Amino acid sequence: MTCTHELGHIVAGWSSGGTLRNADLRPWHLPYSIFDPDPHPLVTRWGGPVCGAILPLGIALAVRRQWLFFIAYFCVLANGTYLATSWLAGGNKEFLDTPQLLAHGAHPATVAVYCVVTIGVGYVGFRRQCVRMLRPPASDTALSAQRSARRTPVK
Repeated sequence: MTCTHELGHIVAGWSSGGTLRNADLRPWHLPYSIFDPDPHPLVTRWGGPVCGAILPLGIALAVRRQWLFFIAYFCVLANGTYLATSWLAGGNKEFLDTPQLLAHGAHPATVAVYCVVTIGVGYVGFRRQCVRMLRPPASDTALSAQRSARRTPVK
């Protein structure tokens, strides 16, 4: 989630004319990217949450593997939850995306709609994938049904 999210910031920043001064995408670190100058900071800031949700979902749709949908819906849910919690918590205005989005002119209603849509779609999809992945295989279910049918006395 953090990798696709931060890659979204980097691609959006580059494509809008920003100069990347520093970035960290290493695993187990809090990723970041610093653009200076950043002529369109709103584009750079929105690139992270948008790419962080759409890229994993696009890959899952292209490859069509259940475990990829599990990861993709987690990413959608995580991106929406991240924006919502950083908004509600207030947090560090220098590093968190939501305070930066609002500081650079994003309308609060736009951020709220993004959060509601991604949290809603992400939760439903992630829950569905959890149920699918934790469900016993069909052959095991059929065998246990046959065994219990044999044990049931016939009247």
